[in-house]
Amino acid sequence: MTRLDKLLLHVPRLRRLVLDREAFAAHCARLQHELDESLERERALRQQLDKSGEEARALAAASGDGSSINERMRNDWDNRARTSSRYFIVTGEQARTEESFFDSGEANVRDHILNDLENICQGSDPRRMRIVEIGCGAGRLTRALAAVFGEIHAVDVSGEMIRQARETAGALPNVRLYVNNGADLSVLPAAPFHFAFSFLVFQHVPERSVIETYVREVHRVLEPGALFKFQVEGGPAPDEAPADTWHGVSFSEEELRAMALRCGFEARYLEGAGTQYLWAWFFKP
Repeated sequence: MTRLDKLLLHVPRLRRLVLDREAFAAHCARLQHELDESLERERALRQQLDKSGEEARALAAASGDGSSINERMRNDWDNRARTSSRYFIVTGEQARTEESFFDSGEANVRDHILNDLENICQGSDPRRMRIVEIGCGAGRLTRALAAVFGEIHAVDVSGEMIRQARETAGALPNVRLYVNNGADLSVLPAAPFHFAFSFLVFQHVPERSVIETYVREVHRVLEPGALFKFQVEGGPAPDEAPADTWHGVSFSEEELRAMALRCGFEARYLEGAGTQYLWAWFFKP
């Protein structure tokens, strides 16, 4: 407290103002301390997982392990989920508590779903739509999507992530959760789907062929006219080993348009080129 503040305390009209300002400053300091601690925990967890990944790759190379990238993705994401699923799905304040974790999912659905219903629903009632979520993780987005759409069929390559998603979203009557093989959507029922969505997933996939296989599979399960909206890494490609399952491959707009054509989609809109959040709107003719 400054000397002026001490003097102002003796003025009845200003005393409450000074005290409120001091309380607010203390509250901000506590929040900053909690945020700093959260970021430090996140940094330590990432270092721990990076070290584990390096050791696993070294052991695999020494033993001549020929495990597929899908198996590595499953093993790595199982390990991340067991360590701290929240910190490997979102970062910073969003991962600090379970409440903030799921609040961030609701915010993402507002930004990327509710603000885009014209493209997604195309006049249909969302409560009558059956949708696919690729890479559902611990159900952060799944719960929010379930409040909008009639049926959510959510897949993830990690059995541990799906186990956690069942604890948080499995009881919802319109949610179905599946562990898939990391390569296709064969686990889904033989029914037409009206929309597919993926966010913060493909940015971790290290091989283009895996992502393209998912795009082909979405084309197979979507009904004609339906939209697959998804996000990929659009920034500079990191200089990482091919087996890395944290830093995914990067795409340009031209590469996405070419992939859309190969997979039978119309790439109607692309947004965010050159950034981590390159969004694609692929419509099935």
